[in-house]
Amino acid sequence: MKAAVVYGKSEIRVVDVPRPCAGDGEVVVKVRASGICATDVKILGGLGAPAELPAILGHEVAGTICELGTGAEATGLYEGQRVAVYPIAACGDCVYCLQGRNSLCLNEHGLGHGDDGGFAEYVRIPAEIVRLGGVLYIADMPFDLAAMIEPTSCCIAAADQCRTGAGDTVVVIGVGPLGLLHTIVSKALGAQVICVDLNDGRLAAARRLGASLAINPEREDAEAVVRERTGRGADVVIAAVGVPRVIERYLPLVRNGGVFNIFGGTPRGEMMAVDPRWIHYGEIVLTGTFASSVEQFRRAYQFVREHGEEIEAVISTRCGLGDILNAVRRVQSGEGTKSVLLFPG
Repeated sequence: MKAAVVYGKSEIRVVDVPRPCAGDGEVVVKVRASGICATDVKILGGLGAPAELPAILGHEVAGTICELGTGAEATGLYEGQRVAVYPIAACGDCVYCLQGRNSLCLNEHGLGHGDDGGFAEYVRIPAEIVRLGGVLYIADMPFDLAAMIEPTSCCIAAADQCRTGAGDTVVVIGVGPLGLLHTIVSKALGAQVICVDLNDGRLAAARRLGASLAINPEREDAEAVVRERTGRGADVVIAAVGVPRVIERYLPLVRNGGVFNIFGGTPRGEMMAVDPRWIHYGEIVLTGTFASSVEQFRRAYQFVREHGEEIEAVISTRCGLGDILNAVRRVQSGEGTKSVLLFPG
């Protein structure tokens, strides 16, 4: 089968590799769509490379089941079933899994992280994911839209962590694909959304998707505008960027008693300064989220069904596996919004 294989920093090649087989409790999915995540692009740039190379990335996967290992049929899955895949192979038994926090599992691995991912014609789904119910029937949902379930679930996880609700003001810093999904999710929860970005095209997309205000900090003082609009600062700030100095710059946008969520992954070892008196006297909640639980993944499926038109608008590019290098470059340059790889049936 064809797969996009990472051999090292900035080195990815489409090559022939053996097609995977399903072991006990596993399934193999014929990939029909696989989203390109900013995390994948960072890894290709040398940040957080997989421990073992070569590797196949891709954790936003939808397709059809083509093989079931022994015992997998007991979960109700069947060959030909149209599915989306939760990417984290969590054990289900550790202290975090018992709390429903699968992303913090003490024994986790998963697609593109210890196991080959979905930048390939076929992908083997670990038994842990199957056992958790992470291979989700998507009915007639288009595959490219189903590939958006996983990133949407991460935004739902952030909204849960921030306790976003009706009447809140949510500021989203950075409106790339995930920032746009945060906009959609927050607005659906009844919040007023303000977006901050340097890219006017992405700000325009945020407005189309429901942002009540879009701020380009090269032309406006974001803190002054937010405080003028809210009178006190935002209830929730979501930093959907991975640059510590940018995150640090926008900490003051959150009100006393509010929540600041570091959502974008930052380079290892880079630091930012935080005044502990600000946290103490302002009773600020400084938190973070990076993935989702299997329960949030299931909720995201329903959310995508109900908000398909808005979610689909986040996808700017659909391309084949052979175009993956150009797709990665588009993400690196900030061109467009979301890129999804499509595979023939």
